[in-house]
Amino acid sequence: MRVNNVVTKMKAGEMAYGCGFSFSSPTLVELAGRAGFDFVSFDSEHGPFTIDLLDDLCRFADMAGMTPMARVPDIEHPTILRFLDRGIMGITGPHIVNGDRAQQLADACRYVPRGHRSFGSGRGAYFSDFPSGPDYMAHTNDNILVIAQLEDIEVLDNIDDILSVEGIDLFASGAQDIAQSMGLQGQPNHPDVQQFEATVRDAVHAAGRQMADDVMTSMRADRCFLDGARAFISGQS
Repeated sequence: MRVNNVVTKMKAGEMAYGCGFSFSSPTLVELAGRAGFDFVSFDSEHGPFTIDLLDDLCRFADMAGMTPMARVPDIEHPTILRFLDRGIMGITGPHIVNGDRAQQLADACRYVPRGHRSFGSGRGAYFSDFPSGPDYMAHTNDNILVIAQLEDIEVLDNIDDILSVEGIDLFASGAQDIAQSMGLQGQPNHPDVQQFEATVRDAVHAAGRQMADDVMTSMRADRCFLDGARAFISGQS
């Protein structure tokens, strides 16, 4: 059964490396695997990822030995289920502003007794081709990675409740949306935004939890192309 490379590296105290996509490209996913990345992440909150495309992208990631992950457009149970049933093994939930939303995210990602994920017999569950249902569910629960994105000013009022939720593995920031929630549109590097991120990070660490960038880092496929192309055009490469 599939093993989550990021979870494995987390347990070993190692950094996991990935490539983030805001567009669909099976070929680039395959190339990311050949480059040696541990995971690929699909930004389905903003990118044009349909469910049938995700099916194929997850296949390519599996074939290349990478863990497929995604930022979902919302944290409703049916939405997250469609991603998990494709074979996505890491879910980032956007705009987690309080404990209730954190609990909703956690519950949607894992089977009973650690959540309320419904069972579907598609490729995410090996088309039900496993010897033991209980073993499959326990293994899958252990290999799903759940990330809560803290990107709204309301987080500061609810951080303790958010951090008390079991089933959230990592926490992530989102400077652009933090800035917007503070009335600082288009200023992700503003000192107030940086202070917000530092306060949240300190609270996460004080609670014995981890930020996503403590254990994993990724490069954006579009930036890789643009930066490389500009370096080539300018004669720097």
